[in-house]
Amino acid sequence: MVDNFQSSWDGEVSYTDAVELLVKHNEKFKFKVKWGEDLKKEHEKFLTAQFGNIPVFVTDFPASLKPFYVKANKDGKTVAAVDLLVPGVGELVGGSLREDDLDVLTDIFEKKGLLHQFQWYLDLRRFGSSPHGGFGLGFERLLQFLLGTPNIKDVIPFPRWSRNCQL
Repeated sequence: MVDNFQSSWDGEVSYTDAVELLVKHNEKFKFKVKWGEDLKKEHEKFLTAQFGNIPVFVTDFPASLKPFYVKANKDGKTVAAVDLLVPGVGELVGGSLREDDLDVLTDIFEKKGLLHQFQWYLDLRRFGSSPHGGFGLGFERLLQFLLGTPNIKDVIPFPRWSRNCQL
């Protein structure tokens, strides 16, 4: 395996461990890596290369990088979020567990001064909820990965170029 990672690597790496690995190679990147900042495409591609050019799940992102509705981890710094990175593309899928506790969500909105604007969202949890999550998959990125196309512009079904994007 790479650097100090265990030999029984199971296809996932925490954001913290990924950043630790990336920082050791910061000189290779246009954008320097720091804990608490989002990973760039160059970092994502590097990670998949480091783990044998196979898909890699990056888990437990800093709370500051994710939306309010992502469930917090017990450490108080990270949240239950995941990105699936694939070789040649970077992030293909992003997902997370959703906060289902009404009191936690109420506290979040009170701290942000948004309690009155998001009362409708709290009403969705008022009579109970179950643990749940969600994810998003980039269709063009999936095509790019499956077809081995280096540039995403070549797989977009509705090509756009300067002065030709009519809405």
